[in-house]
Amino acid sequence: MTLAIKFLGPWQVFAGDEPVRLAGRRRIGVLTRLALNAGQAVHAERILTDIWGESSTVTAAKQLHIVISKLRQTLGPHTTGEILQTVPGGYRLALEPDDVDAHLFLRLARRARTAQAQGAGADALFRQALGLWRGDPLAELTDPWARIEATRLEEEHLTVLEDHADLRLAAGDHHAVAAELAVHVQVHPLRERPVAQLMLALHRAGRPSEALAVYQATRQVMISELGLEPGAELRRMHQAVLAKDPSLDLTTPAQQVTVGESYPPAELPADTHTFTARATEVSHLRTALGPDGGPAVTVIDGPGGIGKSALAVHVAHAVAPGFPDGVIYVNLHGSTPGLDPVTPEQALRHLLRSLGLDGAAAPATAGEAAARYRSLTARSNLLVILDNARDVRQVRPLIPGGPGCRVLITSREPLAALDNARHLHLGALDAADAAALLSRLAGPDRTRAEPRAVERVVGLCGGFPLALRIIGARLAARPDLTLSGLEARLADATRRLDTLEYADLAIRASIAVSHHHLREEPAGRDAAHLLPRLGLLDLPTHTPAATAALTGWPYHRAEAALERLHDARLLEPGPDRYRFHDLVGLYARERAHQDLPEEERAAAVRRALHHYVATLWTASTMLNPDAVLRAPVELPDSPFADLAEAGRWVQDERDNLLAAAQQALAGPDPATVVGLVIGLHWPFCFQGWHTQLDGVYAQAIEVAHRIGAWEDKAQLSSFLGWVYRDQGRYDDAIAQLRTALTDWDRAGLPRRKVGVLNNLGVINAIVGRLDEALGHLESGLELNDEAERPVATATLRNNRVHVYYRQGRFDEAIAEARLLVEQAPPTGPLADAGIAHGSLGDAYRHAGRLTEAAESYTTAVRLLREAGYHLKEAVSRWWFGTTLHGLGRHAEARRQWEDSVRLLRDARLLTPGEAGDILAQAVPETPQPIRNML
Repeated sequence: MTLAIKFLGPWQVFAGDEPVRLAGRRRIGVLTRLALNAGQAVHAERILTDIWGESSTVTAAKQLHIVISKLRQTLGPHTTGEILQTVPGGYRLALEPDDVDAHLFLRLARRARTAQAQGAGADALFRQALGLWRGDPLAELTDPWARIEATRLEEEHLTVLEDHADLRLAAGDHHAVAAELAVHVQVHPLRERPVAQLMLALHRAGRPSEALAVYQATRQVMISELGLEPGAELRRMHQAVLAKDPSLDLTTPAQQVTVGESYPPAELPADTHTFTARATEVSHLRTALGPDGGPAVTVIDGPGGIGKSALAVHVAHAVAPGFPDGVIYVNLHGSTPGLDPVTPEQALRHLLRSLGLDGAAAPATAGEAAARYRSLTARSNLLVILDNARDVRQVRPLIPGGPGCRVLITSREPLAALDNARHLHLGALDAADAAALLSRLAGPDRTRAEPRAVERVVGLCGGFPLALRIIGARLAARPDLTLSGLEARLADATRRLDTLEYADLAIRASIAVSHHHLREEPAGRDAAHLLPRLGLLDLPTHTPAATAALTGWPYHRAEAALERLHDARLLEPGPDRYRFHDLVGLYARERAHQDLPEEERAAAVRRALHHYVATLWTASTMLNPDAVLRAPVELPDSPFADLAEAGRWVQDERDNLLAAAQQALAGPDPATVVGLVIGLHWPFCFQGWHTQLDGVYAQAIEVAHRIGAWEDKAQLSSFLGWVYRDQGRYDDAIAQLRTALTDWDRAGLPRRKVGVLNNLGVINAIVGRLDEALGHLESGLELNDEAERPVATATLRNNRVHVYYRQGRFDEAIAEARLLVEQAPPTGPLADAGIAHGSLGDAYRHAGRLTEAAESYTTAVRLLREAGYHLKEAVSRWWFGTTLHGLGRHAEARRQWEDSVRLLRDARLLTPGEAGDILAQAVPETPQPIRNML
């Protein structure tokens, strides 16, 4: 890849179309000194004198050696050979002079003057030379040598501008030249040559009075500032205009100089040789940029480092032959680290230069420039690439006017407000495409040698092409470095962003640009404020409600800030929530710990976790109103309209709730830990997820024991015993439940042992110790105050039904179950009534009364589905299927079994493979999760 060094304007180094970041005044100074003599040796003493000045010779020499080393480290990854060569007595920059804009400008200017003398082709060369200028040369360097070089270059620039004006005046382009020279003279009022040219242009345009006024204004300035009259040539021009001298007119053939034919612009950067995948996107863009592609503007948006520019350039190369008027490429630097975004005015100057109108003398205002641009493109068949756009305001004036033109824009922002545009959102590469890209970057031999490391590196890079390019650059620079070694560095979250930084490539810097832009815009400040705070939460997704709690903002403000972060491609969208890409999340966490005081961080996390505690307990009390639990925080008004909405919230927030519990367990507040973990039980139990809480319960039990919270420990031990029971770990379950009995006594709450006794009864019934089971259930009935907790009494009696029919006492089981169905309050919890009907169905089935069992199961399934108690619904559906099969209704039975297995799979109680194996059987074997429950 070839480097290009530019200092005819803001100082830049490019590798292909990618900017190379270079920091430090001396590094820039040394590279500039060498670039001014590109391809030639520069003596070290010359560099030391220019850059270090009066510094100690010994110290400066050492520092020069360090600077050269750092420059090689930065520039080396972008070149194939040694870019900075050590030669006898000094150093040499191994670049062609044309790779430095100042040298290229001077060469083109010489060619233009030669062509002017020969009478053909000069105009295009002048325009190409002048188009290299973007502002003041060497503006970043203030040393005397740099100012001398800058003055030399600027003088040459002005001379070339004026030579070009002579050519255009001779060609009869005086109307346009007059407008451009007016600006030039205003900036350089003491240069007599452009004043004379402006007077001639105005005279030929039929504006002699304005020409004379220009002379008088210049004369006054010269007398005032220099004490001199204008020179002889300018005075002769004044006299000729006064006399209307015919020699000023374009009348003789010798003066009729033809402006050379212009060439269509072809400004695309080189295509990326490692471009990989994106076949669907390439096809979409080729269609969009075709003659029948619909809207003239196509926007590719996506987060930084996702490959938008590479895709745009790749596709533009493919379609360029279809645009006979050329391809113009403008890097708008909307998100380039270290560079300010290009203003619309600057971009318009570039566009106008590319179309043959010299940018240094373009229309004075942005509005006029945009109008001229639209006029020039009105009949064109032109492709314009606006790469790395900041926002809609930057690109809107840059849309050409002709129907045959096409515009391809890349931006981190969606640019949704852009009229008549189609949009393509670019996401991360999938694992296979990312691995293919890494193979092309690192070499197939290295990736074939470590396939597992490739898979892990690709996952840790999150499918970001920029991250993979950095890994590829590191491997290219270090033949001894292994993929497994890089994998180990990436696996450490505290080092990942450091590892994903090499030379001028950095994930951290790419993300930081978007964050910085948000800080700069009034509408983005809330989003910029929010980003590091979201990094405080170890949650897979972020909702407006939790974000409002985190920040202490109203819901609508939190929602707007999340949406703005999504627009900036710092968050990825989901249904009613947002998520970080892993690398952006690491950046947010890093910024939180660097930018926010400890107290503020702790308070924000506490607010967010308490939001989950409060909402979870609200859902829990709706799902099981009879649960005797103390809410650890004041519960707000319920955010749920009904039971179904509460169930949907639990389903949507499942992963966040588990992550919040883990974050609380790692935090300093035991009350939040206990409150959050206890609150998980009933919502998770209804979904069938409670068996995944064993580790969380065990850790919370340790916390409760440590602080002597015996009531909480007893409740958690009881819940853990329940989990072990449904996992089929009966001995572990009994041990936990016995611990719970002891802790309820320690807490002085012996009546709360009722639930423990119920669970002991259930376990013993499942394992066939029916007399012990009945004893535990009877003890629970004796201990419970039915008036205070009627649902607990119903639960104990319901489980007694299962003991009765297991003992062969079918009539007693059916009678007890019928009574429970009759006594279920019509306005009570649907789950309780559904469980009662399911138990009656079980009693009928074991008694061989299958028709009555089917009727009971029908009602049970309906009520449990409406209650959102998916686990019990799965149990009833399974036994309903068994009953239907016994009645010979095999198709109906198969549907019930399939629905039951689906519910178990959704609850993650069965793997997809286990579910498939079960349903592959003609009469499926009862799944283990069903056998673990009554």
